Amino acid sequence: MSTTTTSETRSPFPLLLRRGRSSTGTSTSAEARSPLSVLQFRRRSSKDVRNITSVSSSLLPAFGTVIEGDTASSKRFIVLHYDRRYRLWELFLVMLVGYSAWASLFELAFERAAEGALMTVDLIVDFFFAVDIILTFFVSYLDKSSYLVVDDHKLIAKRYLKSVAFVMDVASTLPIQFIYKTITGNIGRGQAFGFLNLLRLWRLRRVAELFKRLEKDPHFNYFLIRVIKLLCVTIFWIHLAGCILYWIAFHYPRPTETWIGSQVEDFKERSIWLGYTYSMYWSIVTLTTVGYGDLHAVNSREKTFNMFYMLFNIGLTAYIIGNMTNLVVHGALRTFSMRSAINQILRYTSKNRLPDTMREQMLAHMQLKFKTAELRQEEVLQDLPKAIRSSINQHLFRSVIVEAYLFKGFPNGLIVQLVSQIQAEYFPPKMEIILQNEIPTDFYIIVSGGVDIVASKGVSEQVLAKLGPGSMAGEIGVVFNIPQPFTVRTRRLSQVIRIGHHKFKEMVQSDNDVDAKMIITNFMNYLKGLNDELKKEIPFLRDLLADADAQVQETVQTEETPQSNNEEIVTVSRDEYEQKEERRSEGVPKRVIIHGKAPPNQDNNNNGDSNGRLIILPDSIQLLFDLAEKKLGKRGSTIAMADGAHVEQIDALRENDHLYIF
Repeated sequence: MSTTTTSETRSPFPLLLRRGRSSTGTSTSAEARSPLSVLQFRRRSSKDVRNITSVSSSLLPAFGTVIEGDTASSKRFIVLHYDRRYRLWELFLVMLVGYSAWASLFELAFERAAEGALMTVDLIVDFFFAVDIILTFFVSYLDKSSYLVVDDHKLIAKRYLKSVAFVMDVASTLPIQFIYKTITGNIGRGQAFGFLNLLRLWRLRRVAELFKRLEKDPHFNYFLIRVIKLLCVTIFWIHLAGCILYWIAFHYPRPTETWIGSQVEDFKERSIWLGYTYSMYWSIVTLTTVGYGDLHAVNSREKTFNMFYMLFNIGLTAYIIGNMTNLVVHGALRTFSMRSAINQILRYTSKNRLPDTMREQMLAHMQLKFKTAELRQEEVLQDLPKAIRSSINQHLFRSVIVEAYLFKGFPNGLIVQLVSQIQAEYFPPKMEIILQNEIPTDFYIIVSGGVDIVASKGVSEQVLAKLGPGSMAGEIGVVFNIPQPFTVRTRRLSQVIRIGHHKFKEMVQSDNDVDAKMIITNFMNYLKGLNDELKKEIPFLRDLLADADAQVQETVQTEETPQSNNEEIVTVSRDEYEQKEERRSEGVPKRVIIHGKAPPNQDNNNNGDSNGRLIILPDSIQLLFDLAEKKLGKRGSTIAMADGAHVEQIDALRENDHLYIF
């Protein structure tokens, strides 16, 4: 029986070899279920719903509604109301509605037109709408109470027969003049038939529903749809007013005392299209408030209608101007915001007397922010579910992460977790991504563009290396937990992936340290390939590489030396191993957090200190007291851990320890 004891090791890579949760014990699924699978759609095949946008946005189940199954087979002779073919049928009917709206008013004003070819066209149009009435009994609908699709024949028929839509559909579709002619043998004439034809205007609701759906459809330009809608409203209103005014003049007892009779005395005997042209001319001139005066109201009926017409024109004009203004302003809103932000930067730099180079960097970054607004992930993805965001990141950046040298051979599970946490950013040319000697909080992978590795030497700078796509920057400071040794500056427009220090730390912690050791191996191999100028900027790097090479040689020699059967296996104690690791990690700075008060469990009135200071651990207790006095503003005499244990040796402290100095 053997017992395996795992001890916590300390290495020059404290970020990687800390104990934590197992990376192999957790997995993140990037597979996102389609929103369609939540609903019990009645469909015959997957071809009925080609994409999510073809489904109405109101298809949402009520909270607490239990829906069994992902999909269900469609019943026979049932047409889904969101089916693409049914949508095309509705579009065809909308085109017929446009004719019906024009013809019903035209035939009311010009009675002779209803006796000719228009009657045949009306019968054909009414036939299609009669077919639609029958088809409606087989079209599913959305229950507004439960937000579920109903495809039961009885429920569909009951709902349609009890609605006002059924009565109005039948009334607007009946060919009354044709029925009258069939029964009596005479052509139906008179105002009664003209007013009954106005029932066809009920069909205009289909146009309103079409525009409402198109405005929400991302496949169509919103600006263009709104302009077409406003144009259709304007044209219909012009046609309506012109027909009504001609009808008033046609039925006035004294034709010569009308707005058109004063110009054309025999207008009743003249061509229908002459009267229609005069009517449209008057309606357009009045709507645009031009008013040439050549056609004007003569009798009291016309004057009364003109007053109401012009009052309504005020509201219609305000509606059109308001909508057009809103569309134009919305298109220029981003430009206005960008100019406002630039003006604020100029005022800030002028007030604080910042150098020109810093001002140019701020302006370049702000302009790039607006230019890449559509590509920035935070604004696009912030409202999406986590699974969809992860899938998008996997599609865009997985190949970049896998090809990065630090993650060569990384397990697929950790790659998925890491890609889900990254953030993509753009940087303009000559912009500092990382400043030398700053605390390492992130490191970057270059997706496109290029950067320079710069070392500051007094007032001068030296470019030590140039990095391109696929390279990494800032990882040396993060892995070693030291201030960044170099400045990283872009050479041209660059897209980078930012990986946070703490998120990376959580990703690579594991129980068996296999993943962490893999990163260390990749990292050490990369450090060995650095040029001499880069190695000189990291003081302890040469000794670290020499120790690593010596350890590898010792390991190889041990493996090559055969062991005899009588050879005794030497066991190294935990303390000896930690002392060896301490000597190996000598010279590598540690970061600790200091607090200027007693530990929470030593002071009952202490509610926790959220104002700790992150510092680089000095070499002695005395220097720690001096640094704490400088940072906290008061000198202490005792150093304690969070559990109340007093610190007597500086070497006993570890990375990210909380120290309470009081």
